[in-house]
This record gives sequence, structure tokens and C-alpha cells, in this order.
Amino acid sequence: MITETQSNAPSSGPKSIPAVKVIGVGGAGLNALEHLMGHSPAELVFAGLHTDARRLDQTRIGEKLLLGVNFTRGLGAGGDPEIGRAAAEAESEKLRQLCAERDVVVVVTGLGRGTGSGAAPVLARVARESGALVLALATLPFEFEGARRQEQARQALRQLRTASDAVLCLPNQRVAGLVDENTTFGDTFRITNEMLAQGVRGLWRLLAGHGLLNVAFADLCHVVRGRQAESHFATAEAMGENRSTDVVQQILTHPLLDHGRWLAEADAVLVSLAGGPDLTLKEVHQVMGQLNRACEKAQMVMGAAIDAAFHDRLAVTLVAAKHGPVEGERPASAAALVAELEPPRSEFPTTALDLEVETASPGRGLGERPASRFVPPPPALSPERVE
Repeated sequence: MITETQSNAPSSGPKSIPAVKVIGVGGAGLNALEHLMGHSPAELVFAGLHTDARRLDQTRIGEKLLLGVNFTRGLGAGGDPEIGRAAAEAESEKLRQLCAERDVVVVVTGLGRGTGSGAAPVLARVARESGALVLALATLPFEFEGARRQEQARQALRQLRTASDAVLCLPNQRVAGLVDENTTFGDTFRITNEMLAQGVRGLWRLLAGHGLLNVAFADLCHVVRGRQAESHFATAEAMGENRSTDVVQQILTHPLLDHGRWLAEADAVLVSLAGGPDLTLKEVHQVMGQLNRACEKAQMVMGAAIDAAFHDRLAVTLVAAKHGPVEGERPASAAALVAELEPPRSEFPTTALDLEVETASPGRGLGERPASRFVPPPPALSPERVE
């Protein structure tokens, strides 16, 4: 087992900013963190997890944990997510200690192989049980990596979304479509790591910024926590006289927002602006006006900060969340009429099938009492409606 502990644990007193830990899982996660550490705020705390002892030894991340030494003997998961999952479950108590007293845990990983696909959902679940807001940033494999790895990535993504508060997914295939065909393989991965790093830096800027209109930690929780939110995240920067127009154009065409489609479909959008002392009210109005038009159906939460380091620059960090259906909501389709005509059901499940349905209902937190399933008698229907 390889463990190293950092001494910058969060203090027990009042905190001006949330305590954030960024944890890389598997080879892709370690690569992304190593890229991020060179240009990151000093307050961010990093940790690395892997089943491969040699790769873990090579990383310069200060805090690290070797997973499942009894399963893998430090030789890796061999591309098998089940081995990665078992290795993480065996170290669940140490994972709990790794996430202790953290307000936000950011899980960075690559899906499709063994350690990332198997261990990342376990880490997300443990971090969430520890009380942290869990945000996952995950890459998906290239198409040429084969159907088996694609399927493993899809299954892992479903598990990760269930275990996390929000998941930002970055398909490598989409990144490949953004670069020149002569771009080297290594440069393509560096671009992917930089996009992940921009996401983490933007998130930190959003949480740690102090300015005219602050975005509180509670605002972020409100946007992404609960109801199995599917979230997309983007950050953009621009300089010069046309920076307000340029930064909005970058957001509206951002590949992580599917070129604006996600903004149109989002239920809630959190926007944080950061600029220098020269930031004007006109620029804030222009940016927010265009974003509001792109997110007409969404609840908008907005913040703006002044930072001397952003002289002549304007940065926008955006989180767009699309929530799943809330339990108890009436369906909008013709199925509503069918539901009204069903006989009343007991509040408590009485059969194995009923128990399974109750347990798997989306949006219900652990330990919550099931909502009443009583359905009132249907009203009298006209012959046309009965037909």
C-alpha cells in the first residue's frame, strides 16, 4: 500500500470558502491532475488513486492511495471494471477518510478501462455519503478503441451519474473533431487534459470568488444536487474591446455544451463572471442578456466578481443542469389518464415487484419515507373520454 498524507487539512473554524479536494482515479485521472497542478490555485488539494503501484509511484501528486493490493498486487485492474470496483470497495474506509471534512469532492477519471470505470463510482458514492457535494469530470474513449471499451464506459457512466451529484462528460471523440487531422496523438490528449483543467479552475473561481454578486456554495448545491441532475459545465475567457461578445460566442458554441443545445434544454443555469477593475455594467448586461435568451426555460443564478488579475480579461464559468422527473409529478402524456383509472395501491409494497419499484424510484434520498401511493377515485368520464 502506498499512502502519503498532506498536512493542509481544513480547519474546524468558520470557512470563508468551501473546502475542495480534486481526486484523480486511474491513469487518465492522474494525467489530468498532473496537468492541472502546474497552473492551479494553491488552496486546491489533490489526491490520486490507482490499482497500478508503478504508475502511482511515478506521479508527483502528494496524497495517493493504492487500491486493492490484495486483488491486484499493485499490477493494475487489467482493463476489468469489476476488479477496479472490488479494489475500491476493499479500501472504502480509507476512501472515506480521504473525503472527510470536504465540502466538494471533484472526481476526475477516464471511463472505459478497469480502474476508472470500476473505482470512480465507488469513490463518488463514499464521498457523497460523507456529506460532500460530488462533481465528476469523466472522459469517454475514442471510437477506434472498440465496442467493448465503449460499452464499459457507458455502464460506468450510468453508475457514476447515480453516485454523483453531477457528471460532466467529455468524449475524446468529440475532442478529436475539434483539432486538425495532423495533430499528434499526444497533443490531442493534452487538449483533453487542458479542457478538464479549465473546468476545475472555473469551478474553483466560481466558489472562491469575492465580488459584487457572489455565487454561494448553496447556489451550486441548489443547481446540481438531488434528482439525479445531468449537468454540463463550460468556462471561457476573452480579452480586448469585444471581450463580452467573444466570451458569449465561446460559451454558445462550446463543445461541452453541445454547441448551445444544452442551454436551451437546461432547467437551471449557474453563471459566474470574473473581470478586472475595468469591467463595466454594459459588459455584464450584454453577457447576461445573451445567455438569458439562450436559456429561456431555465432558472438563472448569476454572480460577478472583480479580480485585479483579470485586467482587460473577462471570464465566464457556467453550469447547466437538466433534472430528471420528480417523483409524484403527473406525466404530461396520455399515460396520465391511464394512471387515474388504476385502482388504489397500498402505501407500502406487498409484493416483490412492488418492493423493486419502490426501491428504484428516481430522486428519492436514502432513508426517506416513501411518498403515499394513494390514488383518488377517478371522476366520471364522458363516453368520448372513456373511448
